[in-house]
Order: sequence, then structure tokens, then C-alpha cells
Amino acid sequence: MEISRVGVDLAKNVFQLHGADRKGKTVWKRKLSRDKWLKVLFATVESGAVIGMEACAGFAEHVEYEANPVKC
Repeated sequence: MEISRVGVDLAKNVFQLHGADRKGKTVWKRKLSRDKWLKVLFATVESGAVIGMEACAGFAEHVEYEANPVKC
């Protein structure tokens, strides 16, 4: 499973993550708590995958630090 794009819906307590391959097919979905989502994201998604986030100003710097481009 190669995830090339990830969409992240940021909420107060639960975050939704959606991973797609290069063809746009959904290959991964998770509903995670605020304290676990970054660990799971970095463990699952390879460096270089594009990550799209809603309202991401505070989180973008943490994700970009791990060499993943972020689209807000």
C-alpha cells in the first residue's frame, strides 16, 4: 500500500485521516484521537506524501518537519 496523498479533518477531539494512492483510490482511513493522530500518520505514511489539512496553521509545521509537504 503506497499512500501518496492524505486528507486530514481536524476536529476538537477526533481527527479523520484519509489516504489515497497515486490513482486517487482510497487505501487507508482512520479516526484517531488528538494525542495519537500524528504518531499514526508518521508511522503509516512515507516521506514525500502530500498532506492536505483543513484549518492547519498550527499543525503544518509539525508535519512539514517530517518532510511531508502540507497543503492548507
